[in-house]
Amino acid sequence: MELTIAQKLEALLKLQSIDSQLDELKKIRGDLPEEVRDLEDDIAGFETRIGKFNTDIQVLEEDIDRNKAIKKDSEKLITRYKDQQMNVRNNREFDAISKEVELQTLEIELADKKINEASFKIRNKQEEIKATQSALDERKEDLKAKMQELNQITSESRDEEKALLKDRDDQATHIEERLLKSYNKIRENALNGLAVVVVKRGACGGCFNVVPPQRQADIRDKKKIIVCEHCGRIFADVEGMPEPVSSRR
Repeated sequence: MELTIAQKLEALLKLQSIDSQLDELKKIRGDLPEEVRDLEDDIAGFETRIGKFNTDIQVLEEDIDRNKAIKKDSEKLITRYKDQQMNVRNNREFDAISKEVELQTLEIELADKKINEASFKIRNKQEEIKATQSALDERKEDLKAKMQELNQITSESRDEEKALLKDRDDQATHIEERLLKSYNKIRENALNGLAVVVVKRGACGGCFNVVPPQRQADIRDKKKIIVCEHCGRIFADVEGMPEPVSSRR
């Protein structure tokens, strides 16, 4: 059965009333949900940063192990070359072996340099991990406190919110889909969450702009859905006594 305009407006007004009550419950929670999300994002960022530092340290430690192995191999070669120098037959062989010893000595020096550089970087990374871990621990403590506060507030209104959400779902079934979509869209764009309002003291109950008497009369008649020409909110009714409409000449 097709609903009349008056019935459609009444259904929308009831839905608005439920949504406004839900908005009030959310307002009680204030910025806590957003603060919790921000802290969770911070924690995730710090944990990712620490993970990257640990990966960098692992790579640097592998570089150190590799250069230590190079250094050890060079030391073995130097020992062997020096033994060979004891048995050379001429100066040319002695000079050739001396160059090999010199080359391996340079390899050792280069390996030592790389080991020292990597060790320095590891110490810096460890300091960064320490500072990041400290910030992470602080954020976790803040999150714990905020979560406790939020859970306390939420638990106090959980049953009421659950009942209101059920009422909202039930009420939404009485509103045609096209009208419900328009209502939801208006609500999304409204700072105070009001999509359906009444005219109060000759003004829109949403944006408070003056509504002309003739338009108020049309709103009272409820023969068509009328929206505010300033904010786009749906007018459900006019509060109080009707204002006189000037006669047209």
